[in-house]
Amino acid sequence: MELNSNQIQEILPHRYPMQLVDKIVDFEPGVWAEGIKCVTVNEPFFQGHFPEAHVMPGVLIIEALAQTGAVAILSQEEFKGKIAFFGGIKNARFRQQVRPGDVLNLRCEITERKGPVGFGKAVAKVGDKVAAQAEISFVIGE
Repeated sequence: MELNSNQIQEILPHRYPMQLVDKIVDFEPGVWAEGIKCVTVNEPFFQGHFPEAHVMPGVLIIEALAQTGAVAILSQEEFKGKIAFFGGIKNARFRQQVRPGDVLNLRCEITERKGPVGFGKAVAKVGDKVAAQAEISFVIGE
């Protein structure tokens, strides 16, 4: 099931300049989600990162992965209208720079959940090359 940017906004509270997922290409509520971020030179962070050699900040790649995972968890009926807050990041690895013109393929799988606390495994790719990966945790709040 696909979601466009407006449909994503019905699930996530993020708005410009922090909505970092352009489209959800498929997902299973509470289990996993796959999305894309089309990186353009017009991103506000490129003004300072870096003006002479644009590279998407790794922390924002992780945020895009977390937003993808948040779509998976917050699309469950019991969590609709809630917010998923970052709980932590483990084993983050950055393997390839992400630059304007790249399409970032995002996948987050929910690996465990106990009440409002959960964990996910996330991978961002450009083409078939891993750009970043991490284990993330979250807490669902109001």
